[in-house]
Amino acid sequence: MSERDEACVLQAVEKRLFIDGKWVDAADGRTFDIADPATGETLCSVANATVVDGQAALDAAVAAQPDFAAMPPRQRADVLMQSFHLLHERIDDLALLMTLEMGKPLAEARGEIAYAAEFFRHFAEEAVRIDGGYQTAPHGGARFLVTRQPVGPCLLITPWNFPMAMGTRKLGPAIAAGCTSVIKPAPQTPLSMLALMGILSEAGLPAGAVNCITVTDAGPVMEPLIRSGLARKLSFTGSTTVGRQLLKQCAEKILRTSLELGGNAPFIVFSDADLDEAVEGAVAAKMRNMGQACTAANRIYVQSSVIDEFGRRLAERMAALPVGRGTQPGVAVGPLIDAAALRKVQMLVADAVERGAAVLTGGEAVDGGGYFYPPTVLTNVSPDAALCEQEIFGPVASLIAFETEADVIAAANDTEYGLVSYVFTNDLRRALRVAEALETGMVGLNQGVVSNPSAPFGGVKQSGLGREGGAVGIDEFLETKYIGIAMP
Repeated sequence: MSERDEACVLQAVEKRLFIDGKWVDAADGRTFDIADPATGETLCSVANATVVDGQAALDAAVAAQPDFAAMPPRQRADVLMQSFHLLHERIDDLALLMTLEMGKPLAEARGEIAYAAEFFRHFAEEAVRIDGGYQTAPHGGARFLVTRQPVGPCLLITPWNFPMAMGTRKLGPAIAAGCTSVIKPAPQTPLSMLALMGILSEAGLPAGAVNCITVTDAGPVMEPLIRSGLARKLSFTGSTTVGRQLLKQCAEKILRTSLELGGNAPFIVFSDADLDEAVEGAVAAKMRNMGQACTAANRIYVQSSVIDEFGRRLAERMAALPVGRGTQPGVAVGPLIDAAALRKVQMLVADAVERGAAVLTGGEAVDGGGYFYPPTVLTNVSPDAALCEQEIFGPVASLIAFETEADVIAAANDTEYGLVSYVFTNDLRRALRVAEALETGMVGLNQGVVSNPSAPFGGVKQSGLGREGGAVGIDEFLETKYIGIAMP
């Protein structure tokens, strides 16, 4: 991509707040800078919302709620389908925008736009299938009518690692259910969400149905909205630490909550697995988004009889992945999101090596500008290494040997997290035994990617509450109402 292409894409996106169907500056006129993680240079500036702006956005959502809830489901579905088509029509520009603000290679960014669009198509189909029930009371003297209605105005908070898909995964069911919303993207990557606001508006979404505020310090702006009682639901994707704080704030007004939080995914390779298949699965589970994903394989357990061969193959595969700015042809690994992310990965690798881990490839930050770290494979990792307890959020595969099925299940479950796990084996009975025993909300059997708009996404333990996607995804945005009818 040329500098002219980049400049055109950046110039085309709105950089103001989107409130009540209008683009507006922050109340005090402040802005904040967006940096390219591949160079550290400033790309542009966007509006920095104040408490006043946040309240205006929520007021707009509250005012729009009655009419939006009454909007025929087919019309809401049509908005989502038109948005689906617009995302595909503009996939190249949107992918470049995402690569500039987030760093992921263009091919991966295009994949995310397509993935994001699928949430709109999926929930367009769910919008017209919201159902209820009618039955005769057991004693015969009444009828039970069950309806499902929108929860009401929602607060949606999205992370920086999937700046478009995490937005559509929340907005899709909210719009389908008839819920208005205020969405706040991460300060590192607001441009993709601002571009999405333009698409939704062009697709016919009514004013006030979705409002977007961008802000660097979210707490002072979002907490009053949560505690106001005007919003009836919060959906958040991010760290467990922040999720706990938000859950406490929601408790005061008993807000419905959906939380997709941290992970510490075990990736288990048994000796009977197809090693080539397992290596490819590990690369997919580890290297998606440069390892900056809650679903990333964090602890790779390999049966001792095959760990050396698996490690050799994985290191060879990882070392061959080209590293560079995501706009360059052929690049497979872009930068980490910022300097803090790079420092964390460096610290975790150094700690593992001090505890006896051997570096099979990588292990040192890339010289030059930007926040690059090479694909890294560590073996002989000690279970008490910090990276076995924390999300690495970087391109580091840590290999740990195990002996028996019972041993690896116990080790895999020895964490406060429970988002996803991966199992590679050709023994069907073992696959089902282990999948049922693992304490995670999702399991990938002989596959390294589990995310799918048509499947329920979410975890157990401290990895979150509720599910996004799938047939159940819209349930998080609906209330069930029972109407009793006397029949004398």
